[in-house]
Amino acid sequence: MQGFSNKFKDFPDYILGITKEIWEDRGLGPSMKDYYHPDCVIRVPGGISQGEAGMTQATMETLNEFPDRTLLGEDVIWSGTPEDGMLSSHRILSTATHLGDGYFGPATGRKVQIRALADCYAKDNMISDEWLIRDNGALIKQLGFDMMEWCRAKVEAGQKPFTPALDYDGPYLGRGNDNKWGSKLESVLQGIMAADFASIPKEFDRASHNEFPGGITGHGHDPLDRFWMRLRAAFPSAEFKTHHVIGREDPMMPPRAAVRWSLTGNHDGWGAFGTPTGAPVHVMGNTHVEFGPWGMRRSYTLFDETAVWMQIIAHTG
Repeated sequence: MQGFSNKFKDFPDYILGITKEIWEDRGLGPSMKDYYHPDCVIRVPGGISQGEAGMTQATMETLNEFPDRTLLGEDVIWSGTPEDGMLSSHRILSTATHLGDGYFGPATGRKVQIRALADCYAKDNMISDEWLIRDNGALIKQLGFDMMEWCRAKVEAGQKPFTPALDYDGPYLGRGNDNKWGSKLESVLQGIMAADFASIPKEFDRASHNEFPGGITGHGHDPLDRFWMRLRAAFPSAEFKTHHVIGREDPMMPPRAAVRWSLTGNHDGWGAFGTPTGAPVHVMGNTHVEFGPWGMRRSYTLFDETAVWMQIIAHTG
């Protein structure tokens, strides 16, 4: 790969390799400087930041809290070229033990397992733009903390979740690639967000395996209908946008797609977030799917429930 270290055989190997090197092999200082641009832009549902130094500090704080954290790369769905830069959508399953006090609270000693989806733009061996969603809702539940109390404490401490008003352009302005599988997933999501829930049994394998925020697993059409219905019902007038769309076909892999999306509007309906409050809310979301002979056979959708609750609590007081 032009511009990338020759120790990586391809782009997925680069993404998987640097993740392990930084987090599990503890190569924080030198590796972060090697692989993250000094002015990299990082967007997470809890906010936006810029700079490798802040990322290194945040990584150390996370490892202080979860020192045995593993990051198991389930898939890397990517687009682009080494010459122009490449965008990876990296799905991660993390295991860890909460052994230190930190952002999530006093150490509980509990073991946790959560997913994350990270979209990273890389060129010349360095990442300079990133959109990262961790399933913090699942983490709070597994640690045994009360969701509303935890989120209220973060609001009172001044945390401001990510919204379009806080965003600014980084070096990556692409929208993905031109591939039928990415276009298919984008079309299905747009249909669901337009309240065409009848498309779910048409497009998904009736034995599909589905992963949702909060660490929830569901099989078949009913959990899919329940999840998407509750989300859209909570924000019925919110604008749905797709921001990045990738489709891929690779040897020994099913066709896959990754779509980064958002819902922006008011909490004006009964649904996944209880009594309507009118709160302005931005939901940063990402969905991966694998296709099979009878439709979408695996799906993984993430957004950070805690960031949504923080926005609602900030509005209602």
